[in-house]
Amino acid sequence: MNITGPVYRLYEYFLYRQLDKELAPRHVGIILDGNRRYAKKQGMEVPWFGHQKGASKVMEVLRILWEAGVKVCTLYAFSVENFERNKDEVEEIMSLAKEKFAEVVDNPDVHKYKVRIQAIGRVDLLPEDVQIAIMAAEEETRDYTDHILNVAIGYSGRAELVDAVKAIGEKIEAGTMSPADINENVIEGHLYTNGVPDPDLIIRTSGEERLSGFLLWQSAYSELYFAQIYWPAVRRIDIWRALRSYGERSRRYGK
Repeated sequence: MNITGPVYRLYEYFLYRQLDKELAPRHVGIILDGNRRYAKKQGMEVPWFGHQKGASKVMEVLRILWEAGVKVCTLYAFSVENFERNKDEVEEIMSLAKEKFAEVVDNPDVHKYKVRIQAIGRVDLLPEDVQIAIMAAEEETRDYTDHILNVAIGYSGRAELVDAVKAIGEKIEAGTMSPADINENVIEGHLYTNGVPDPDLIIRTSGEERLSGFLLWQSAYSELYFAQIYWPAVRRIDIWRALRSYGERSRRYGK
């Protein structure tokens, strides 16, 4: 539904009146999908345009979520599999990642909402300058506790589970843990998201209806919302629709 002008503003107000911060999900995960298709739709032969537009959309959407009462956000920005893309495209994405992490240090909204930034994934696979920008953002915000922003970069849900199993195996081999000690809490304690609540709601843009390896363990009981719009074109009403949908659902956790 393409809504514009006064009708859009009226619909936006209508949606806003339906939102209730008391019903807001505590943790929202977002799969930022559709950058390349957005660029193609705009007549661009190379995907850089879509990635740039998508990167500039992130802070706008985060503000919408923070204003709505969401405390934790996890963004699926770049997967381990994405390293297999065209070399020039990967370099462009890494350059944007470095730029956006560097901007965090002076971003007034990050400090206003007291957001702790952390990268999750195999960060060691990233270029050194990106790793340095990540460390600077994490250090700048490490004392904040009001909000958390996880950026899944160099991430794979399967790789996360492999890394957790390896870490547990090393403890068993060292004699500090036995196989009988392993339970769900132990596994969760070795995931990249250790200490962060599981996502209540996962949003994927672009119309694709799959998780693509995003938070495989943590999403067991997450509510899923698939938005029929490319990430760079996401509007306030698209996020509010997702939050409204979540508020209307009954979560039973298998009971």
